[in-house]
Amino acid sequence: MTKIAVEQGLRPFQEALRTAGFLVVEVKDPNEVRQIGAKAVVVSGMDENFLGIDDSRKSPVITAAGRTPEEVVREVRRSLGPVE
Repeated sequence: MTKIAVEQGLRPFQEALRTAGFLVVEVKDPNEVRQIGAKAVVVSGMDENFLGIDDSRKSPVITAAGRTPEEVVREVRRSLGPVE
């Protein structure tokens, strides 16, 4: 199961990702993102650098602002590419 980190407080997005078959881990601290080894990160977008994510990260960062949970699920799938 593919692990996705989701910023704390984004419950509808967490539920949509779980329903889509992802393992969702709620995070509130940048160190948590690095420790869990998530394949993608979903953030609210209210603070550009909320999780302290910089350009050296290999995991895509998806902003939930202005999107529906279904749109975020599609963006996560798109950003991860084909599943092996």
